[in-house]
Amino acid sequence: MTDNQNRNQPSAVAQGVPRSGGGGPVVQPETPRRRFLKLMTNLMVALVAAVFAIPLLGGIIGPSFHLRKSDWTEIGDISSLPDEQPTDMKFPYKTEDAYIRETVIHDVWVIKHSPSEVTVFSPICPHLGCHYAWYPETKEFACPCHGSIYSSTGKVLGGPAPRPLDTLPWKLEKEVLFVQWETFKAGISQKVRV
Repeated sequence: MTDNQNRNQPSAVAQGVPRSGGGGPVVQPETPRRRFLKLMTNLMVALVAAVFAIPLLGGIIGPSFHLRKSDWTEIGDISSLPDEQPTDMKFPYKTEDAYIRETVIHDVWVIKHSPSEVTVFSPICPHLGCHYAWYPETKEFACPCHGSIYSSTGKVLGGPAPRPLDTLPWKLEKEVLFVQWETFKAGISQKVRV
């Protein structure tokens, strides 16, 4: 072979061929700089993965481990409400689901019995979760979805509803009504909070 051909051929050491003295392939020791760069790259990848994984897992798994504690929400002044007449009262309700916060407009049916005594019904039909309405001409609540009918006390008068209307916890402070907003499983005979 000529000198030119020898220069173009990789050496036996570079190809990993054992030296004539025996032993395995020649492994060059890793330099401290290369080891440092590998370590820093791996740390950065792990950090980025954690930044994305922790909130994702918290949002998916976190809510299933605890029921949300209901806070008292101001509904409004009941001093002007008529006695024994169901009134639909709307109110803003702040929700937080994982990392999403929003304000939703909810409503409740309020029946004022006296200045210090009310009944508050959830507006959600216990049958399948539709919203029902009050019909003053028949003095009944009726659900337009499947025909469930309720009295002004929430008792089932007809239709497929499995239980009476769901009531919500309430309190009065100087004729201002506060309610704990809750939702319940639909289609079952027990009142089970969701």
